[in-house]
Amino acid sequence: MATHYGKHIDIEIYGGSHDPEIGIRMTGLPQGFQVDREALRAFMKRRAPGQSSLSTPRKETDEPIFLEGMDNENRLTGDLLHAVIRSENQRSSDYSSLSFIPRPSHADFAARMKYGQAVDLRGGGHFSGRLTAPLCIAGGICLQILKERGIQIGAHLYSVGDVHDRPFDMVTVNEEEFSLLASRSELPVLDEQAGEAMRKLISEARMDGDSVGGIVECAAIGLPAGLGEHMFDGVENRISALAFAVPGVKGIEFGEGFGSTLLRGSENNDPFLTDGKAIRTATNRAGGILGGMTSGMPLVFRVAMKPTPSIAKEQDSVDMVSMSPVKLAIKGRHDPCIAPRAVPVLEAICAIAIYDLLLDSASC
Repeated sequence: MATHYGKHIDIEIYGGSHDPEIGIRMTGLPQGFQVDREALRAFMKRRAPGQSSLSTPRKETDEPIFLEGMDNENRLTGDLLHAVIRSENQRSSDYSSLSFIPRPSHADFAARMKYGQAVDLRGGGHFSGRLTAPLCIAGGICLQILKERGIQIGAHLYSVGDVHDRPFDMVTVNEEEFSLLASRSELPVLDEQAGEAMRKLISEARMDGDSVGGIVECAAIGLPAGLGEHMFDGVENRISALAFAVPGVKGIEFGEGFGSTLLRGSENNDPFLTDGKAIRTATNRAGGILGGMTSGMPLVFRVAMKPTPSIAKEQDSVDMVSMSPVKLAIKGRHDPCIAPRAVPVLEAICAIAIYDLLLDSASC
């Protein structure tokens, strides 16, 4: 079972949560680009489990091991890039049972119906959020490539439950804010008071054997105008395809998004301005995208993450072997809120999509 993405690049993710290793194969990266391995490790650590009292206690270093596509000086060869992450702390006994009881809101039931009894669902199998780790290898490299070209990407925890961080200013969002957020890896927020309120809410959900959802806001700056296409190949389409590859994502909006439905056209439109040299907009409710193409303003989008479905509270399910109703209390190690660890993942998918978009003109 594998997963592919890309128009000019090709990304294949393989493996399952409790397999000895998970990995990525990728083509389309520039020959000769030197990867900063320490920066990549730091980026991967932001997503890794066991880094915080607010996340799962499962400990994984998520150290990328490059088997192909990178030389001894960390330069990309331009050939197939193949990297793996060894699993060190899987505990498959948490999932052993003579019955099959699908966990509510997991992929268990649908996967069993599609793939049959042989499907591996230990820790979520190939449907687990753990598969975002190799995705972050690709995204972490793309972030470095884009930075060299003057494009910066950052994200923050926009909300947890009903607690909201200060949103990005969609006109003036900047690199300094991105650096600040990267340094606050446990709860990457702009407003530390909001972060403390989020911490309290997540801790309360954990103590109650429950979970809570959240929203991640991501932005990209330094983009040229005119990337993307209309209709089926727009910037929104390319980013959304990757966003929904992240387990737990249930919605996405760009710019003002659903909030624009509360405005009149005269309020929602972004007036054009010029200094005689360049054209920009006074506001950026469009989120940097017009007709599926970048406008040159910051690209801003938000992604909704559902509450972690693995909870200790007793839930109703069905034993698919005996076809009888059962009560299920999920064992194992799980995040009471998956949104904080999803922040670098959304940066990664944004970087992959933008890098692929940049190759549109190169392939013409």
